[in-house]
Amino acid sequence: MPAFSPSRLALARKRRGFTKIALAERAGISTRMLTEYEHTERAPSAETLSRLADALDFPVEFFSGPVLEEADPEGASLRALSTLSAKQLDQAFGSATFALALAKWVAGRFKLPEPDIPQIHDLGPDAAAEAVRHEWGLGERPVRNMIHLLEAHGVRVFSLVEECAELDAFSFWHKRIPYVFLNTRKSAERSRMDAAHELGHLVLHWGHRPAQSKDAEHEAKAFGSAFLMPRDSIVASVPKHPQLTTLISAKRSWNVAVAAVAYRMHTLGLLSDWEYRMLFIEIGEAGYRRTEPESGSREKSQVLEKVFEIARTRGKSKKSIAEELNVPLDELNKVVFGLVLSPVPDRLVEPISPAQLIDL
Repeated sequence: MPAFSPSRLALARKRRGFTKIALAERAGISTRMLTEYEHTERAPSAETLSRLADALDFPVEFFSGPVLEEADPEGASLRALSTLSAKQLDQAFGSATFALALAKWVAGRFKLPEPDIPQIHDLGPDAAAEAVRHEWGLGERPVRNMIHLLEAHGVRVFSLVEECAELDAFSFWHKRIPYVFLNTRKSAERSRMDAAHELGHLVLHWGHRPAQSKDAEHEAKAFGSAFLMPRDSIVASVPKHPQLTTLISAKRSWNVAVAAVAYRMHTLGLLSDWEYRMLFIEIGEAGYRRTEPESGSREKSQVLEKVFEIARTRGKSKKSIAEELNVPLDELNKVVFGLVLSPVPDRLVEPISPAQLIDL
């Protein structure tokens, strides 16, 4: 049997959200023994490792694989950080570590777009959003697919695991590659705004202001709103003092939540404070805080879809990829769930060409 990997034991424990005390009790060993196993002082016996694997619901083989590059919460964008427990963070970033392993596997076999995320630290969120749109040649056009747009500019996009439903989204840089994780349990419109919000963090805060501060969150929210709904487009399309029915009609143009249209109009001075409050109450009473009227199709990863499609033509399934990575298949499925099905029609970004995504 290959050598035991202490870091994989610690990773599996964190992924399941166990403290050392809790896992030791479940496996019938002492906390001191578990600590020794996680810090390479000694390897567990085959029997003990089997009990640990059962307690963690991981295959025994997982604990003998190569060291995985772990995702680090330090420097990541995390909304409502004060309300997240250590368990939730461990589970989210444990899953993100498996996404990094998959991303590394993909990068070793396919040519992907290089990261092309402008770093803008000297402009406000609205001006920064306008600058990124200009650099990417978007003009005032609606962004038809945020995930495809991010991937076309080198961002690796994955889904959040179900255990982390409290997290809307988060992003980070790892070895100069940007990563975005999106909650697929939210409405399609809110997920698009989350993607634009995380782009704001990648543009405004990398290597600059901490991405976990309240100011950074406010800036990222304003950036996302301005990026998806350019000022001139809003001013030209939506009359002042609109009714809720007008906002519902207008939201189709930008494929955002109806509340997001109201927020953007308020920040642009097109709605007074009183009008915004009344509309917000009406939106809540109509149930549009949780569900969306005329909701659009959920966006999915074009890169992952193409990668798995090519892999299938060569007789390689997700199961065989998971085995190659020595990562449980169910963990691999969780970071791509909802992101590898049929593509969303009417996309702004053209499909990634063979020149951009080719088997090496």
